[in-house]
Amino acid sequence: MLINKTHADMQYFKTISNKIVDRAYKGMITKEDALQLFSVNIFELFEFADKLRLEVKGDVVTYVVNRNIQFTNRCIGTCKFCAFKKDDGYSLSVKEIMSCVRLAKKEGSTEVCIQGGLQDDVNLDFYLEVLESIKAEFPFMHIHAFSPMEVTHAANLSGVSVKYALKSLKKAGLDTMPGTAAEILSDRVRKIICPDKLSSDEWVSVIKLAHKTGIKTTATIMYGHVETIMERIEHLEKLREIQMDTGGITEFVPLPFMPYNSEIGRMILKSGKFGTTGIEDLRIHAISRIFFNTHIDNIQASWVKLGKKLAQFALCAGANDLGGTLMKESISASAGATNGEYMSQKEFKWMIKDIGRTPIQRNTVYEII
Repeated sequence: MLINKTHADMQYFKTISNKIVDRAYKGMITKEDALQLFSVNIFELFEFADKLRLEVKGDVVTYVVNRNIQFTNRCIGTCKFCAFKKDDGYSLSVKEIMSCVRLAKKEGSTEVCIQGGLQDDVNLDFYLEVLESIKAEFPFMHIHAFSPMEVTHAANLSGVSVKYALKSLKKAGLDTMPGTAAEILSDRVRKIICPDKLSSDEWVSVIKLAHKTGIKTTATIMYGHVETIMERIEHLEKLREIQMDTGGITEFVPLPFMPYNSEIGRMILKSGKFGTTGIEDLRIHAISRIFFNTHIDNIQASWVKLGKKLAQFALCAGANDLGGTLMKESISASAGATNGEYMSQKEFKWMIKDIGRTPIQRNTVYEII
């Protein structure tokens, strides 16, 4: 829990106003405050975010032993930022998915994360069969699966409501959902990068329904393409409003856009940008910690997106979690990421101990193992 601070105890900064510091401790940062934080001295920003991290999470850095199972890269979607989709791609059967789960279990995974493209001949029944098959053989394996877009697509194909689909998925064994497909929760941006995807309001509605069905979710932002700084902030504000309403978000994961092998990526590269810079990545992790203080306790640094060295530094700028071992992660690799698809527990511990923190294995909902 957050330690109550008095004015005498607070750390004041030259470029971060006392009012912003005060509101941050109270969990009341405004959009205007956040906009100011994008222009303050970066070292003061990192110091303040790290101070909040210490008070909320202590010196523990967590990680989860898991495996990603991307069951198909075929997709009827039209997202212009995607480099994963292939018209002649693969599609795993339930039997093949189970082989992946067995390997994950053998390697000590406590979670399987299952996602895939949208197929016009795969409805809710397939998703239910996957869940039931896993739980029948591995009843204690945590299943973290199916984005809001996937759930909506499956529900539409099956002619049922999203609410019915979520209840059916939970009954079949779905434990938590990834809060992906959020990208930027701005309909202006979504019309450019993913015009046929869920609208901002639809995404929020699915997430809230999941929480009210008893399915917790993560939350993400994919930044660094066509959005403005204020649109990033408004995205954070919408997530905070969800959390204040439902309390169902377990973690927040900033995901920098990888500008390779996609239509939007090519457009950005032609404009002279090369994705995000390291400072830009660290800044959004720090601001996320400050903005979500008292609301979302866990800020994750994605080593797949950031690279291992920058992810380690993000732990000194507000982040407290390094995500999962993954075993296999091909979505980022297809977009040009070169940071690998697997990190062992030994390497996690080595990285964490190197900055004087304590590595702790957790499960998906941040219970310590």
